[in-house]
Amino acid sequence: MRATMTRILYITATRIGDAILFSGPLAHLLETHPDARVTVACGPLAAPLFEAAPGVERVIVMAKTKRGGHWFNLWRAAVGTRWDLVVDLRGSITSWFLLSGSRKVSRRRPGHEHDHRVREAAAVLGLDPPPSPKLWIADTAYGAADRRLPADRPVLAISPAAAAPFKEWPAERFSALIDALAGPGGVMSGAAVALFGGPGDETTAKAVAEGLKHADVIDLTGRLALTETAAALSRARLFIGNDSGLMHMAAAAGTPTLGLFGPTDDAIYGPWGRTARAVRAGDAADEKARGTLRHSTESLMGALTVDAVLDAAEALYAETA
Repeated sequence: MRATMTRILYITATRIGDAILFSGPLAHLLETHPDARVTVACGPLAAPLFEAAPGVERVIVMAKTKRGGHWFNLWRAAVGTRWDLVVDLRGSITSWFLLSGSRKVSRRRPGHEHDHRVREAAAVLGLDPPPSPKLWIADTAYGAADRRLPADRPVLAISPAAAAPFKEWPAERFSALIDALAGPGGVMSGAAVALFGGPGDETTAKAVAEGLKHADVIDLTGRLALTETAAALSRARLFIGNDSGLMHMAAAAGTPTLGLFGPTDDAIYGPWGRTARAVRAGDAADEKARGTLRHSTESLMGALTVDAVLDAAEALYAETA
């Protein structure tokens, strides 16, 4: 890459989780080229992640349209600029039709099909070791989070929903787990329990709350902006949740994070970080079957027991004491 850059276009993921996993190379560019003016192109759900990033002057929101029209919209928004560098983590053809001094475009790498997504993103810029995911959180978001969470006791953060039903651990098992951790005799006895999720996850959160016997909850499902959620997760002592964007957000915030996995592969999508762990249901992950799994309307996490998650959560809690 050129030593001096003034204009960088960074094309990243649509989903929140992938956008977080792909944020490390962007953080690297912002740190190594502090005078550059950076434009980020991403999906509408992920766009708020970059609003407070220093050096990001513009976010191009790529709302998906029929027949790939969002790629044409991106080209139309970016074609009038001569870029010093275009980084395309989506591997699209659009980046080749933009005027640029240098291009770094994601490509399939034989033998690396099962690389973690963080390593996959880092490889586009040739970064080894890969930079960890990064969150940029404004002070106002921390203020909003602080108003929602108690300051006098630790917080157990739980995210019981996921983007697809087959990735969701049953709600009654989340309830049993919370009672075992935060109820009498638990390693987090007396902790504040906060439920996290986005709009549409309220039914799942309600089922978890109604199944509790010993713990009260602060239900934040659908009540926080995305960066406020990130700020609140950064305040938690422990996070437990399904394979989801919020799991990756908690890990990127530096919160001890336990991700629950079954039909998806934690080697590729597991939470990333020094204090991040995954616990599996025990079934072999088969990413080739995702095309059919994503149509399942039932949880495929039945093999993951409460005892297995409890053991993993207690171990992580002790490790990060």
